[in-house]
Amino acid sequence: MVKKIDHVGIAVKSLQDALAVFSDALGMKVTSTEVVEGQKVKVAFLPAGEATIELLEPTDPTSNIATFIESRGEGIHHIAVEVDDIVSSLGRLKEKGVKVIHSEPVPGAHGTRIAFIHPKAVHGVLMELVEKTGKGH
Repeated sequence: MVKKIDHVGIAVKSLQDALAVFSDALGMKVTSTEVVEGQKVKVAFLPAGEATIELLEPTDPTSNIATFIESRGEGIHHIAVEVDDIVSSLGRLKEKGVKVIHSEPVPGAHGTRIAFIHPKAVHGVLMELVEKTGKGH
């Protein structure tokens, strides 16, 4: 089911401020930025070995990222794992009684299909399933 860790999502108030540290000070290269309208975020991707750091800035005060920052502050928001078939992965989770946030895949950055597993089901960690569809990869 899980192939590898795809990325770690970090909620930030400002991509510009975050990139001053991640890119300028740490020397990480930004490979792309994108607005994901459905998630109400602007994201920047910085490769770190085989995985990526995804910085997420809310574009709307009602977004999940804005709510997260308001209640918990900036920091690690989720861990994403790559799967070959997100529909069958979600089906398996449902069969096992694992609580999911998305029962069907939704559009993610770079043309991916994503779905989140509820943190209560994964020992307090918000987990994202990512299926790379070939668009943007």
